Amino acid sequence: MKKYRFIVLPILALFVLAATPLWADISPVGERVGTCLGDNDVYKVHADGIDIGYCLIGSGKPLLMLTGLGCTMDDWPEEIVEKLSARYQLVLMDNRGMGFSSEDGTDFSYPLFARDVLALMDELGLSKTYVLGYSQSSVTTQQLLLSAPERFEKAIIHATSVDGSSVADSLSKKSEKMSESLSPVVKRQLEAAKTWKSPLDRLSNLSMPVMFLVGTDDTVVGADSSLKLVSVVPGSWLIRFKGGTHRLMYEAPKDFASVVTQFLELNEIVELPE
Repeated sequence: MKKYRFIVLPILALFVLAATPLWADISPVGERVGTCLGDNDVYKVHADGIDIGYCLIGSGKPLLMLTGLGCTMDDWPEEIVEKLSARYQLVLMDNRGMGFSSEDGTDFSYPLFARDVLALMDELGLSKTYVLGYSQSSVTTQQLLLSAPERFEKAIIHATSVDGSSVADSLSKKSEKMSESLSPVVKRQLEAAKTWKSPLDRLSNLSMPVMFLVGTDDTVVGADSSLKLVSVVPGSWLIRFKGGTHRLMYEAPKDFASVVTQFLELNEIVELPE
């Protein structure tokens, strides 16, 4: 019996260690200021010269989710949030000047938006994370991977562009009839988009896994940009949803979440012996 006790106890200890996650959930910091997507608490921190509103949902490895032009945290499809938060701790944030995030009059630009994201990560003590960026924030995500590649384990870039000026022109034409109702912040977001050109030569040096997601019928950004980017980012994935538009997330939330989960869970990096 003594011999069995000696053998079993270390095995049980190893089992407990193996079952213990190698990460700890992020604890909220800052002031509670409201709720998002139902009854999830929203907090704000002062960072990069502004108040940044954010929300933590779920438990697990962190997944930073950055939303699009004119959107807030509440605009994420609830089915996607529900499915992804069952496996990951989602970090949702409002872009500068939107929702619970303030702005200080600084000219909008993608380097500025990326700086805001990194400032929030610093406040939360988040040294490294998965990231999912949609539309406007798909470009912010490109900038983040260039500015601080060491902070991102994997990236999902959804409905993106290599030429912001063409996207801004397209959106401006679509919104001409309602341009008077566009908020000053959204108009400034459109102006920021006009200055963006993806630095393809620099993006070709990325080493983290990246997946590009786009609908084949996305008339806002088109599918060509994702095709061009996947051709230069080493080992990147390209997922095209046939018939999907710029609102792909809302059109196929279950399949969208499934593809994101599959990408995040798969270890597709093969280490060859020297």
